[in-house]
Amino acid sequence: MNRFKASKFRHTEARLPRREAWIGGIRAGSITSCGNHVKASCRWIAFNAEAAGVLGIVPLECKDGGKRTVSQLCCHSDVVTDFDFSPFDQLLLATGSADETVKVWRLPESGQDMPSNAGLTLGPGGGPVDVLQFHPTADGVLASGAGKRVTIWDVGQQQPLTALDSHEDHLQSLAWKRDGRLLGTSCKDKKLRIFDPRASPTASQSVPGHENNKDSRLLWMGSSDCLISVGFSQMREREVKLWDMRQFSRAMLTVALDTSPGAAIPLYDADTGLLVLAGKGENLLYCFEAPPAQPALTQGKQDTSRARLPAVPGALPLPVLPAPRPPCLSPVTQCRTEGSTRGLAAVPRLALDVMACEVLRVLQLTDTALVPVSYLVPRKSVQDFHEDLFPDCAGMLPATGAQAWWAGDSQQVGRVSLHPARRPTETFTSPVIACTRLQAANTGDTGPTDADWSEGSGYSSPSSLASPGSAATSLSASTGPSSGFASSPSQKSLQSILGPSSRFRHTQGRVLHRDTHLTNLRGLSLTTPGECDGFCANHQRVALPLLSAGGQIAILELSKPGRLPDTAVPTIQNGAAVADLSWDPFDPQRLAVAGEDTKIRLWQIPEGGLRETLQEPKAVLRGHTEKIYSIRFHPVASDILVSSSYDMTVRIWELSAGQQALCLWGHTDQIFSLSWSPDGKKLATVSKDGRLRLYEPRRSPQPQQEAPGPEGGRGARLVWVCGGDYLLVSGFDSRSERRILLYRAQALPDGPLSVLGLDVAPSTLLPFYDEDTGVVFLTGKGDTRVFLYEVTPEPPYFLECNSFTSNEPHKGFVFLPKTVCEVREVEFARALRLGQSTLEPVAFHVPRVKKEYFQDDIYPPTRVWWEPALGGSAWLAGKDGQQRRTSLRPADMTPVSEAPKEAPARKFVPASVYLEEKSDEQKKEELLNAMVARLGNRDDPLPQDSFEGVDEDEWD
Repeated sequence: MNRFKASKFRHTEARLPRREAWIGGIRAGSITSCGNHVKASCRWIAFNAEAAGVLGIVPLECKDGGKRTVSQLCCHSDVVTDFDFSPFDQLLLATGSADETVKVWRLPESGQDMPSNAGLTLGPGGGPVDVLQFHPTADGVLASGAGKRVTIWDVGQQQPLTALDSHEDHLQSLAWKRDGRLLGTSCKDKKLRIFDPRASPTASQSVPGHENNKDSRLLWMGSSDCLISVGFSQMREREVKLWDMRQFSRAMLTVALDTSPGAAIPLYDADTGLLVLAGKGENLLYCFEAPPAQPALTQGKQDTSRARLPAVPGALPLPVLPAPRPPCLSPVTQCRTEGSTRGLAAVPRLALDVMACEVLRVLQLTDTALVPVSYLVPRKSVQDFHEDLFPDCAGMLPATGAQAWWAGDSQQVGRVSLHPARRPTETFTSPVIACTRLQAANTGDTGPTDADWSEGSGYSSPSSLASPGSAATSLSASTGPSSGFASSPSQKSLQSILGPSSRFRHTQGRVLHRDTHLTNLRGLSLTTPGECDGFCANHQRVALPLLSAGGQIAILELSKPGRLPDTAVPTIQNGAAVADLSWDPFDPQRLAVAGEDTKIRLWQIPEGGLRETLQEPKAVLRGHTEKIYSIRFHPVASDILVSSSYDMTVRIWELSAGQQALCLWGHTDQIFSLSWSPDGKKLATVSKDGRLRLYEPRRSPQPQQEAPGPEGGRGARLVWVCGGDYLLVSGFDSRSERRILLYRAQALPDGPLSVLGLDVAPSTLLPFYDEDTGVVFLTGKGDTRVFLYEVTPEPPYFLECNSFTSNEPHKGFVFLPKTVCEVREVEFARALRLGQSTLEPVAFHVPRVKKEYFQDDIYPPTRVWWEPALGGSAWLAGKDGQQRRTSLRPADMTPVSEAPKEAPARKFVPASVYLEEKSDEQKKEELLNAMVARLGNRDDPLPQDSFEGVDEDEWD
């Protein structure tokens, strides 16, 4: 390329479509992986859906301008981390997952149902699959990266050809050179490597890449010896580097983009030399031109010195290569979109609108839509085909097969014209999957058997959607009413088979009227430890830690809503920073506060609330030697409190005696959470060492059972569900995805019965379980969404309900006792939402038609939580008690189960009405009568007829 010749792409402009051209009605997933999250062939678009293990599938083009139908493909039992379409067979899709397997699918023609079985499965391997990519010249060759290894597969034989093991840390990307001879990788060890897989499993070249080990990507610039890498510098700047493998000791060029934290997704088109970059979570698309023959960008810094490789003893002398040409091309354009980027994909060149001078089209995946962004070169004539803009591109017929390529065949894919009149029409069908077998599976009259559903079924049964170590999970996350997909007929029939659905699936959450809010909250402490809920409340008052020194706590009465005065309010002077706090369920005036000074202070609030500052606690509990994590009152016995601490102990206190009664051991790391069983006999804990422990405190100080818990060490919570027979644990996986796990309390070592991934967010999910309805509420500090699931003791275990979303993040979300619910409005839960300066009640209710009746199916007799079943000393002596239950039904309401049954009114129309033949005259008469009836009676006087005249003499 002549460096002084103007580029024909310098005036390229990005054109955003109108909203009507967006592909809407989707719910994209928040997947933390190295993939692009969306890919396209000439026929289909695939993207990560909200539910774990599910891909959304939508046609690339829509016939006759109709609306696209978004289908879903249930691929894996865990998160789909990456996927890729074959460059030859436009219906062949490979998917990789955290379940350590790679599956290959043949998608149908348009208008048909998605496949119910994977064509074949590769693996499982030695870890979660991170990245994968089809070979650019040979059919049936696939490279997949898992952990520190790259495996080259012969897909047809379902056998690996070789494994590349030179990496010292986890892979972040891999890329085939367009001629298919070499493979490049980027790794978390900050190195870039070049492999010749057919020559050696070790890297032929490696070089330090980007100085930061955050997500990096590597791309080949077509068939040239040049590469592009995208990553972060040591100062956390996003940067683009250009490399020449003939001088691989240093980058030819480094371009600093910005300091945004989102990983950049690069797309490179070798035929035009256009490079598009988009950051995850951002709405800005960069476009540069970097032709393979002269890779150069004008922004940023450049190494102009000649790069010399270090001398290696015994190596052949290296040829002297000319220095790279200096950069001389400017960035092409920037485009700001409406939505934030979740993923990015390039449409194949054979699918471009060449007559509109569309040289590139990218698909931006947002939370709720796929937005096609076209890059056009303005030309005066749009009726002619412009050969200079559209050189011949690679066709869809493979140059060779897997075994021939492995034996050394390096033939190249034939190039085809993009001219509409000369464009080839033949299609290629890869033989790696037998079409007849899949068609027979999809068109058979009999439904799939249980064995079919558990062996790679696309519409998986609950057991097949579970994680590798689990037995079942919820299908509702992928096929529920809020999933955002239009289900195909087969999916609808499957939903009716797999049922059940939750009674609370239509739950509505709403913030109550402003008159019930507490506003003008000042000086709130928003930095409480992760083990603390942030504040606590009972049916009378709320305790809010303040930011001021000395561990001050504000006590606000819920019966006195409104704006707080600008002056200081009476507080509790705790004397030490607050680690956790909890109200006594049997004494609404007693508040227990755990401080960072290893002490637990018990405060007695006067009847009616604080009127002056409290400085002296009623009692102080001493015993822990390190900072305290959390405290919990016993649910059945009075005067019993449990606490956990950095000293790795769990201590049970008898408050009436003011001393420690029991001490539990066995933890080896930070204790994230602890929870009493509903009957108060057992205590469960989850800790940073990834273990669940179950204690019977009165029998042994050592755990009775242990089991592996959440993988991630960022935080976890647990709560007893289903009458105390099961444990629900919220936490993170190794990829920082938030998930919930369900265990059988009597068989913890057997592992979780079900694992359900929710989303990717930094805060720990705080679970609240309503024992009367079986609904669990999950949200985190700083979240705007509250997840709702009904938990059942049988598969599918988790039934999805409508979630609650607020406009701004909440600093805390605490639920109130059941007795505060307004049963006349079918309200079954109420919470307090803590904002930046407000405390708002949020009511959750179920829409019902006959609200005048008491909904006894939603309100079973509830536990009298405010009365202890026995005293603390009796419980410590080995006695157990059970609290009585009471009905929430008001005296003037009739249970809906006793409401009179109303027979549905049916209108009977004799068949003779429909069978009677009417003449044309009768039809005209009926039509005329109907028109007259609408206009009014013709015999009625006109309005002017009623006007009264004037006398003759009045005219003079």
